[in-house]
Amino acid sequence: MFAFLSSRIFALEAIRCPRRTLSTTSRWSADPWPLPHTAQHLSSTQTPSDIPPPTPIPRPGESKETLRARLVYQSRKRGTLESDLLLSTFARDHLRQMDETELKEYDKLLDEPDWDIYYWATESRTPPERWAKSSVLEKLTIHAKNEGKVVRKMPPL
Repeated sequence: MFAFLSSRIFALEAIRCPRRTLSTTSRWSADPWPLPHTAQHLSSTQTPSDIPPPTPIPRPGESKETLRARLVYQSRKRGTLESDLLLSTFARDHLRQMDETELKEYDKLLDEPDWDIYYWATESRTPPERWAKSSVLEKLTIHAKNEGKVVRKMPPL
C-alpha cells in the first residue's frame, strides 16, 4: 500500500513540477572567484575612473610614532591576502626610514582600494595621474618586484 501511494505522489509531483536538472554549469559562464592577474580579475576589480579619490580621515595632533604604528596595522589588515602580504612586508622594511611627508603620502595610498594598490605595485595597471609620480608607489613597485627573490611571510604585529 505504501509503495503504491508513494509512486502516486511522485507521479503527481512530476506533473506539477517538471523535472529540473541539478547541474547549473551552463548558467554560470564566469568563474565567481577568478584568480589574480587573469583578464577576468583585472576587469572585475577595476575602480571606475569617475569616482573621486578617497578623502582621508583627518587626524589632528597624531604623532609620528602613532602614525607609523597605525600604518603598520593598516598595511597588515587589508582584506585580501595578496595586499596584506605585499603591504605588510613593505611597511616592515620601509616605514622606519620614511620621513613624515612620505608617511602621510603612504597613508593616502592606503585609502585607495586594495586591488588598485596591488595592481599598480605589480605594474599590471597604470596608476592614475595623482599617483603617477609618487615616490612611495615607486618604492612599493620595487618592493613588489622582489628582485632578490626573498621568501616573504607576514611579519608579526
